[in-house]
Amino acid sequence: MGDDHAMQTEAACSILTIDLTAVTDNWRLLRDRAASAACAAVVKADAYGLGIDPVAPALADAGCTLFFVATLDEGLRLRGLLPQVEVAVLGGLLPGTAPIFLRDRLIPVLNDLGQVERWCAETAKAGQAAPAILHVDTGMNRLGLDPQETEKLAADPALLDGIALSYVMTHMACPDEPSHPLNAVQLTRFRAALASLPGAKGSLAASSAIFLGSDYHFDLVRPGAALYGVNPTPGTANPMRQAVRLEGRVLQVRHVDRGEGVGYGATRRCDKPSKIATVATGYADGYLRALSNRGVARIAGHEVPMIGRVSMDLLTFDVTDLPEGLVYPGGLMELLGEGYTPDDAARDAGTIGYEILTSLGNRYARHYIGAGA
Repeated sequence: MGDDHAMQTEAACSILTIDLTAVTDNWRLLRDRAASAACAAVVKADAYGLGIDPVAPALADAGCTLFFVATLDEGLRLRGLLPQVEVAVLGGLLPGTAPIFLRDRLIPVLNDLGQVERWCAETAKAGQAAPAILHVDTGMNRLGLDPQETEKLAADPALLDGIALSYVMTHMACPDEPSHPLNAVQLTRFRAALASLPGAKGSLAASSAIFLGSDYHFDLVRPGAALYGVNPTPGTANPMRQAVRLEGRVLQVRHVDRGEGVGYGATRRCDKPSKIATVATGYADGYLRALSNRGVARIAGHEVPMIGRVSMDLLTFDVTDLPEGLVYPGGLMELLGEGYTPDDAARDAGTIGYEILTSLGNRYARHYIGAGA
Protein backbone atom coordinates (compact mmCIF):
# COMPACT_ATOMS: atom_id res chain seq x y z
CA MET A 1 0.00 0.00 0.00
CA GLY A 2 2.80 2.41 0.95
CA ASP A 3 4.79 1.70 -2.23
CA ASP A 4 1.68 2.03 -4.40
CA HIS A 5 0.85 5.33 -2.75
CA ALA A 6 4.42 6.61 -3.32
CA MET A 7 4.26 5.60 -6.99
CA GLN A 8 0.88 7.25 -7.45
CA THR A 9 2.08 10.42 -5.73
CA GLU A 10 5.23 10.57 -7.83
CA ALA A 11 3.25 10.09 -11.03
CA ALA A 12 1.30 13.23 -10.15
CA CYS A 13 4.41 15.31 -9.45
CA SER A 14 6.95 17.17 -11.47
CA ILE A 15 10.41 15.61 -11.08
CA LEU A 16 13.72 17.13 -9.99
CA THR A 17 16.73 14.92 -10.75
CA ILE A 18 20.04 15.73 -9.06
CA ASP A 19 23.22 14.15 -10.42
CA LEU A 20 25.60 13.61 -7.50
CA THR A 21 28.34 12.41 -9.83
CA ALA A 22 28.18 15.75 -11.64
CA VAL A 23 28.58 17.54 -8.30
CA THR A 24 31.59 15.44 -7.26
CA ASP A 25 33.15 15.70 -10.73
CA ASN A 26 32.79 19.48 -10.51
CA TRP A 27 34.50 19.45 -7.10
CA ARG A 28 37.39 17.40 -8.48
CA LEU A 29 37.76 19.74 -11.47
CA LEU A 30 37.95 22.76 -9.16
CA ARG A 31 40.31 20.98 -6.78
CA ASP A 32 42.63 20.18 -9.68
CA ARG A 33 42.31 23.69 -11.08
CA ALA A 34 43.45 25.10 -7.73
CA ALA A 35 46.52 22.85 -7.85
CA SER A 36 48.39 23.05 -4.54
CA ALA A 37 45.56 24.74 -2.61
CA ALA A 38 43.14 22.68 -0.56
CA CYS A 39 39.56 22.64 -1.86
CA ALA A 40 36.59 23.04 0.47
CA ALA A 41 32.90 22.89 -0.49
CA VAL A 42 30.21 25.46 0.30
CA VAL A 43 26.94 23.66 1.08
CA LYS A 44 24.92 26.52 2.57
CA ALA A 45 21.23 26.99 1.72
CA ASP A 46 20.65 23.22 1.65
CA ALA A 47 23.53 22.73 -0.79
CA TYR A 48 22.21 25.56 -2.99
CA GLY A 49 18.79 23.93 -3.10
CA LEU A 50 20.00 20.47 -4.16
CA GLY A 51 19.76 18.87 -0.70
CA ILE A 52 22.57 18.83 1.84
CA ASP A 53 21.73 15.35 3.14
CA PRO A 54 22.78 13.52 -0.05
CA VAL A 55 25.15 16.17 -1.46
CA ALA A 56 27.52 16.64 1.49
CA PRO A 57 28.20 12.90 2.05
CA ALA A 58 28.86 12.47 -1.68
CA LEU A 59 31.42 15.30 -1.54
CA ALA A 60 32.99 13.81 1.59
CA ASP A 61 33.29 10.44 -0.18
CA ALA A 62 35.02 12.28 -3.04
CA GLY A 63 37.65 13.57 -0.60
CA CYS A 64 36.34 16.92 0.67
CA THR A 65 37.20 17.43 4.34
CA LEU A 66 36.20 21.07 4.95
CA PHE A 67 32.68 22.39 4.41
CA PHE A 68 31.28 25.92 4.72
CA VAL A 69 27.72 26.73 5.75
CA ALA A 70 26.03 30.07 6.45
CA THR A 71 24.31 29.59 9.80
CA LEU A 72 24.73 27.74 13.06
CA ASP A 73 21.63 25.64 12.36
CA GLU A 74 23.14 24.55 9.06
CA GLY A 75 26.37 23.71 10.85
CA LEU A 76 24.61 21.54 13.39
CA ARG A 77 22.70 19.71 10.67
CA LEU A 78 25.92 19.02 8.79
CA ARG A 79 27.72 17.92 11.93
CA GLY A 80 24.98 15.33 12.46
CA LEU A 81 25.45 14.08 8.91
CA LEU A 82 29.24 14.03 8.87
CA PRO A 83 30.81 13.75 12.33
CA GLN A 84 34.33 13.46 10.93
CA VAL A 85 34.64 16.55 8.69
CA GLU A 86 35.49 20.17 9.50
CA VAL A 87 32.52 22.55 9.38
CA ALA A 88 32.97 26.32 9.20
CA VAL A 89 30.07 28.74 9.76
CA LEU A 90 30.31 31.90 7.65
CA GLY A 91 27.76 33.86 9.68
CA GLY A 92 30.15 33.98 12.60
CA LEU A 93 29.89 33.84 16.33
CA LEU A 94 26.70 35.52 17.50
CA PRO A 95 26.36 36.30 21.23
CA GLY A 96 25.53 33.21 23.28
CA THR A 97 26.52 30.70 20.61
CA ALA A 98 30.20 30.10 21.51
CA PRO A 99 29.53 27.11 23.81
CA ILE A 100 27.58 25.39 21.01
CA PHE A 101 30.41 25.92 18.54
CA LEU A 102 32.88 24.44 20.99
CA ARG A 103 30.67 21.51 21.98
CA ASP A 104 29.89 20.50 18.40
CA ARG A 105 33.35 21.20 16.98
CA LEU A 106 32.16 23.89 14.60
CA ILE A 107 34.66 26.43 13.29
CA PRO A 108 33.44 30.02 13.60
CA VAL A 109 34.32 32.50 10.88
CA LEU A 110 35.15 35.53 13.01
CA ASN A 111 33.85 38.68 11.33
CA ASP A 112 34.79 41.41 13.83
CA LEU A 113 36.89 41.95 16.96
CA GLY A 114 33.86 41.36 19.18
CA GLN A 115 33.62 37.83 17.79
CA VAL A 116 37.36 37.37 18.27
CA GLU A 117 37.00 38.38 21.92
CA ARG A 118 34.04 36.04 22.46
CA TRP A 119 35.90 33.07 21.01
CA CYS A 120 39.03 33.81 23.05
CA ALA A 121 36.92 34.03 26.21
CA GLU A 122 35.24 30.71 25.45
CA THR A 123 38.50 28.91 24.75
CA ALA A 124 40.02 30.34 27.95
CA LYS A 125 37.03 29.09 29.92
CA ALA A 126 37.44 25.64 28.37
CA GLY A 127 41.18 25.67 28.90
CA GLN A 128 41.88 24.68 25.33
CA ALA A 129 42.74 26.39 22.07
CA ALA A 130 40.10 25.97 19.37
CA PRO A 131 40.14 26.59 15.61
CA ALA A 132 38.64 29.62 13.91
CA ILE A 133 38.81 31.36 10.56
CA LEU A 134 39.43 35.10 10.54
CA HIS A 135 37.49 37.05 7.93
CA VAL A 136 39.05 40.35 6.82
CA ASP A 137 37.18 42.71 4.53
CA THR A 138 39.13 43.84 1.46
CA GLY A 139 36.44 45.70 -0.46
CA MET A 140 33.16 43.81 -0.32
CA ASN A 141 32.04 45.93 2.68
CA ARG A 142 29.65 43.31 3.92
CA LEU A 143 31.20 41.04 6.57
CA GLY A 144 34.72 40.87 7.96
CA LEU A 145 37.13 42.93 10.02
CA ASP A 146 37.47 46.43 8.63
CA PRO A 147 40.98 47.77 7.94
CA GLN A 148 41.21 49.46 11.35
CA GLU A 149 40.32 46.24 13.16
CA THR A 150 42.82 44.28 11.08
CA GLU A 151 45.55 46.82 11.96
CA LYS A 152 44.66 46.58 15.65
CA LEU A 153 44.90 42.79 15.52
CA ALA A 154 48.23 42.92 13.71
CA ALA A 155 49.61 45.33 16.30
CA ASP A 156 48.54 43.10 19.19
CA PRO A 157 48.79 39.38 18.30
CA ALA A 158 47.85 38.52 21.89
CA LEU A 159 44.27 39.30 20.90
CA LEU A 160 44.30 35.91 19.20
CA ASP A 161 45.49 33.98 22.25
CA GLY A 162 43.52 30.77 22.57
CA ILE A 163 42.62 30.66 18.87
CA ALA A 164 44.13 28.03 16.58
CA LEU A 165 43.89 30.11 13.41
CA SER A 166 42.97 27.80 10.52
CA TYR A 167 42.83 30.45 7.79
CA VAL A 168 42.47 34.14 7.13
CA MET A 169 39.83 34.62 4.45
CA THR A 170 38.24 37.36 2.43
CA HIS A 171 35.42 37.49 -0.09
CA MET A 172 35.68 39.00 -3.56
CA ALA A 173 33.06 41.30 -4.99
CA CYS A 174 33.62 41.00 -8.76
CA PRO A 175 35.51 37.78 -9.56
CA ASP A 176 33.08 36.87 -12.37
CA GLU A 177 34.38 39.96 -14.22
CA PRO A 178 38.07 39.15 -14.81
CA SER A 179 38.96 42.67 -15.97
CA HIS A 180 37.27 44.45 -13.07
CA PRO A 181 39.86 46.66 -11.30
CA LEU A 182 38.55 45.72 -7.84
CA ASN A 183 39.93 42.20 -8.28
CA ALA A 184 43.53 43.41 -8.25
CA VAL A 185 42.76 45.85 -5.43
CA GLN A 186 41.33 43.10 -3.24
CA LEU A 187 44.24 40.80 -4.03
CA THR A 188 46.73 43.49 -2.95
CA ARG A 189 44.80 44.25 0.23
CA PHE A 190 44.52 40.58 1.11
CA ARG A 191 48.23 40.01 0.65
CA ALA A 192 48.90 42.94 2.97
CA ALA A 193 46.50 41.57 5.59
CA LEU A 194 48.18 38.16 5.46
CA ALA A 195 51.63 39.73 5.74
CA SER A 196 50.51 41.51 8.91
CA LEU A 197 49.54 38.17 10.48
CA PRO A 198 52.72 36.10 10.10
CA GLY A 199 52.25 32.40 9.53
CA ALA A 200 48.56 32.60 8.69
CA LYS A 201 47.24 30.60 5.75
CA GLY A 202 45.01 32.39 3.27
CA SER A 203 41.71 31.75 1.50
CA LEU A 204 40.49 34.23 -1.10
CA ALA A 205 38.87 32.37 -4.01
CA ALA A 206 35.33 31.08 -4.16
CA SER A 207 33.96 29.69 -7.45
CA SER A 208 34.79 32.37 -10.03
CA ALA A 209 38.08 33.54 -8.52
CA ILE A 210 39.53 30.05 -8.97
CA PHE A 211 39.57 30.88 -12.68
CA LEU A 212 41.44 34.18 -12.20
CA GLY A 213 44.70 32.27 -11.89
CA SER A 214 47.08 30.87 -9.31
CA ASP A 215 47.73 34.27 -7.70
CA TYR A 216 44.21 34.04 -6.27
CA HIS A 217 44.41 30.47 -4.93
CA PHE A 218 46.54 30.86 -1.78
CA ASP A 219 46.10 27.89 0.60
CA LEU A 220 42.38 27.15 0.30
CA VAL A 221 39.62 27.69 -2.27
CA ARG A 222 35.93 27.66 -1.35
CA PRO A 223 33.75 26.81 -4.38
CA GLY A 224 30.00 26.97 -4.02
CA ALA A 225 27.69 27.55 -6.99
CA ALA A 226 30.14 26.08 -9.50
CA LEU A 227 29.83 22.72 -7.73
CA TYR A 228 26.17 22.66 -8.72
CA GLY A 229 26.67 23.60 -12.37
CA VAL A 230 26.41 27.40 -12.33
CA ASN A 231 28.90 28.91 -14.77
CA PRO A 232 31.79 30.51 -12.83
CA THR A 233 33.07 32.17 -16.02
CA PRO A 234 30.11 34.10 -17.47
CA GLY A 235 30.55 35.00 -21.11
CA THR A 236 32.60 31.88 -21.85
CA ALA A 237 31.76 28.20 -22.14
CA ASN A 238 30.71 26.68 -18.83
CA PRO A 239 33.46 24.32 -17.60
CA MET A 240 31.13 22.70 -15.07
CA ARG A 241 28.77 19.75 -15.54
CA GLN A 242 25.05 20.36 -15.15
CA ALA A 243 23.79 18.81 -11.93
CA VAL A 244 20.02 19.31 -12.14
CA ARG A 245 17.21 18.34 -14.46
CA LEU A 246 13.70 19.61 -13.78
CA GLU A 247 10.79 17.98 -15.59
CA GLY A 248 7.27 19.36 -15.35
CA ARG A 249 4.24 17.07 -15.46
CA VAL A 250 1.71 17.93 -18.18
CA LEU A 251 -1.80 18.24 -16.77
CA GLN A 252 -3.75 19.20 -19.88
CA VAL A 253 -3.35 19.97 -23.56
CA ARG A 254 -5.98 22.29 -25.01
CA HIS A 255 -6.76 24.06 -28.28
CA VAL A 256 -7.10 27.85 -28.15
CA ASP A 257 -8.64 29.99 -30.89
CA ARG A 258 -6.80 32.83 -32.60
CA GLY A 259 -7.00 36.03 -30.56
CA GLU A 260 -7.66 34.31 -27.22
CA GLY A 261 -5.51 35.17 -24.20
CA VAL A 262 -3.63 32.70 -21.99
CA GLY A 263 -3.16 33.00 -18.23
CA TYR A 264 -3.66 35.77 -15.69
CA GLY A 265 -3.93 39.22 -17.19
CA ALA A 266 -4.17 37.75 -20.70
CA THR A 267 -0.65 39.07 -21.21
CA ARG A 268 -0.22 36.95 -24.33
CA ARG A 269 -2.76 36.29 -27.05
CA CYS A 270 -2.55 33.58 -29.64
CA ASP A 271 -1.86 34.97 -33.13
CA LYS A 272 -3.17 31.75 -34.72
CA PRO A 273 -5.16 28.69 -33.62
CA SER A 274 -2.86 27.19 -30.99
CA LYS A 275 -2.29 24.20 -28.79
CA ILE A 276 -1.35 24.96 -25.16
CA ALA A 277 0.14 22.52 -22.64
CA THR A 278 -0.45 23.27 -18.96
CA VAL A 279 2.29 22.00 -16.63
CA ALA A 280 2.15 21.31 -12.88
CA THR A 281 4.87 23.72 -11.76
CA GLY A 282 4.74 27.37 -10.67
CA TYR A 283 6.26 30.02 -8.50
CA ALA A 284 5.29 28.07 -5.37
CA ASP A 285 7.78 25.48 -6.65
CA GLY A 286 10.49 28.08 -7.13
CA TYR A 287 9.92 28.60 -10.85
CA LEU A 288 10.34 32.37 -10.86
CA ARG A 289 7.41 34.56 -11.89
CA ALA A 290 9.92 36.74 -13.74
CA LEU A 291 10.07 33.97 -16.36
CA SER A 292 6.51 34.79 -17.45
CA ASN A 293 6.37 34.90 -21.27
CA ARG A 294 10.14 34.29 -21.30
CA GLY A 295 10.90 30.77 -20.16
CA VAL A 296 11.19 27.77 -22.45
CA ALA A 297 10.76 24.03 -22.14
CA ARG A 298 12.07 21.12 -24.17
CA ILE A 299 10.53 17.85 -25.19
CA ALA A 300 12.17 15.21 -27.38
CA GLY A 301 14.71 17.76 -28.58
CA HIS A 302 12.11 20.40 -29.46
CA GLU A 303 12.09 23.78 -27.70
CA VAL A 304 8.75 25.39 -26.91
CA PRO A 305 8.09 28.90 -25.51
CA MET A 306 6.21 29.77 -22.36
CA ILE A 307 3.06 31.71 -23.08
CA GLY A 308 1.39 33.76 -20.36
CA ARG A 309 2.28 34.37 -16.75
CA VAL A 310 3.80 31.94 -14.30
CA SER A 311 1.04 31.03 -11.83
CA MET A 312 1.44 29.68 -8.31
CA ASP A 313 1.08 26.07 -9.45
CA LEU A 314 0.93 26.14 -13.24
CA LEU A 315 2.88 27.02 -16.38
CA THR A 316 1.59 27.18 -19.94
CA PHE A 317 3.62 26.45 -23.08
CA ASP A 318 2.80 26.87 -26.74
CA VAL A 319 3.17 23.38 -28.26
CA THR A 320 1.34 24.16 -31.51
CA ASP A 321 4.22 23.23 -33.78
CA LEU A 322 5.15 19.94 -32.10
CA PRO A 323 4.39 16.61 -33.81
CA GLU A 324 1.02 15.17 -32.92
CA GLY A 325 1.05 12.93 -29.86
CA LEU A 326 4.36 14.20 -28.46
CA VAL A 327 2.71 16.13 -25.61
CA TYR A 328 -0.04 14.49 -23.56
CA PRO A 329 -1.52 14.59 -20.04
CA GLY A 330 0.78 12.76 -17.64
CA GLY A 331 3.83 13.28 -19.83
CA LEU A 332 6.89 15.34 -18.89
CA MET A 333 8.51 18.44 -20.31
CA GLU A 334 12.07 19.47 -19.41
CA LEU A 335 12.07 22.87 -17.68
CA LEU A 336 15.75 22.90 -16.67
CA GLY A 337 18.59 20.75 -17.96
CA GLU A 338 21.34 20.62 -20.54
CA GLY A 339 19.23 22.43 -23.13
CA TYR A 340 17.98 25.18 -20.82
CA THR A 341 20.31 25.52 -17.87
CA PRO A 342 19.85 27.41 -14.60
CA ASP A 343 22.10 30.09 -16.11
CA ASP A 344 19.81 30.31 -19.16
CA ALA A 345 16.75 30.63 -16.93
CA ALA A 346 18.56 33.24 -14.86
CA ARG A 347 19.34 35.28 -17.96
CA ASP A 348 15.69 35.23 -19.01
CA ALA A 349 14.49 36.07 -15.48
CA GLY A 350 17.00 38.89 -14.99
CA THR A 351 18.75 37.18 -12.08
CA ILE A 352 21.61 34.73 -11.42
CA GLY A 353 21.85 30.96 -11.48
CA TYR A 354 22.30 30.94 -7.70
CA GLU A 355 18.72 32.18 -7.24
CA ILE A 356 17.32 29.67 -9.70
CA LEU A 357 18.87 26.77 -7.78
CA THR A 358 18.17 27.99 -4.25
CA SER A 359 14.53 28.66 -5.16
CA LEU A 360 13.82 25.03 -6.10
CA GLY A 361 10.77 23.99 -4.13
CA ASN A 362 9.92 20.92 -2.08
CA ARG A 363 6.88 19.78 -4.06
CA TYR A 364 8.95 18.00 -6.69
CA ALA A 365 9.59 14.28 -6.55
CA ARG A 366 13.37 14.33 -6.07
CA HIS A 367 15.56 11.68 -7.67
CA TYR A 368 19.26 11.39 -6.84
CA ILE A 369 21.47 9.60 -9.32
CA GLY A 370 25.18 8.89 -9.51
CA ALA A 371 27.73 8.81 -6.70
CA GLY A 372 26.20 8.08 -3.32
CA ALA A 373 22.62 7.79 -4.61
